[in-house]
Amino acid sequence: MAEPAALFGDLTDPDLTAGAYLASWLAHARGRIRAKTYKGYEGLIRLYAVPGLGSVLLKDLRPLILQRLYSELLARGLSGGTVLNLHLVLTQALAQATRWGLLLTSPAVGAQPPRPRRPEHAVIDPALAERIMGAAHGTFFELLATMAIATGMRRGEILALRWSDLDAGYTVAHVRRSLQTTGERLLFEEPKTRRSRRAVALPSFLVPYLTRHREAQAARRQRCSSWVDLDLLIDAGDGSPVNPDTMSSRWNRFLKRSGLPVVRFHDLRHAHATLMLLQGVHPKVVSERLGHASVGITLDIYSHVLPNMQTEAARAFDELFRAAG
Repeated sequence: MAEPAALFGDLTDPDLTAGAYLASWLAHARGRIRAKTYKGYEGLIRLYAVPGLGSVLLKDLRPLILQRLYSELLARGLSGGTVLNLHLVLTQALAQATRWGLLLTSPAVGAQPPRPRRPEHAVIDPALAERIMGAAHGTFFELLATMAIATGMRRGEILALRWSDLDAGYTVAHVRRSLQTTGERLLFEEPKTRRSRRAVALPSFLVPYLTRHREAQAARRQRCSSWVDLDLLIDAGDGSPVNPDTMSSRWNRFLKRSGLPVVRFHDLRHAHATLMLLQGVHPKVVSERLGHASVGITLDIYSHVLPNMQTEAARAFDELFRAAG
């Protein structure tokens, strides 16, 4: 992709400030990243980097200056996760500055951000999963919740599924895109990684759910005078896509109305992974179903499940050698 000539106009200025550089870097990055990712980057830089670093000359940036900024933001009550995200964005931006020859080394390398805290996932055991699916029966969430529990797909992946992404017997779903929201705009985007673009085997108990949902959708289509033909499994009532953020708000109201515990819709994905691991499914298979970039990510996220698996493995060896003895 060619860069606009104006983009680099001020980058040769010996008095180039960090704020001016970051503005140029954002313009450079805009066409290379997802719209939602760009929005997040721009917000972090505008709200936190520019007020704290904007007037500092780029050549004068040091790890200690970044470290001081992180400490000040934490002292103001900003979460460690947000400060970590800011550090990751600055790491990318300043690495690009070294590639362009504007800095010899990146000051972000020597700065230490807060350690990430992995959020605790709500525990959804088989009994709660059945309660959720039972409460969702006949509602907007019937297929949505059941698909999430049965496949581990992400919210945006389910909302982007087309009927043409399923095979004729409803035994496999092909994840080819995801529905994202950037403000009021809805975008169908390619999966982030090669692993995210995947085929997910569907359990047979989903077949009646899919059949019933397709019949109900066909009936709605007959009644609708302005149907939007996007071939979506899940639609907003007229064939158009469902806003993911709006869906999450509806999900919270559904849980409260149904007397169910507060669980994020994303926790249904975690429930799928946890239940699969507890059933003895190999972590590599679970990783492939979730679309993780590597099995290491799966093992890291679901390490809390592994002690139970270790106990079962030890018990299996007890049975083996007891029989041999």
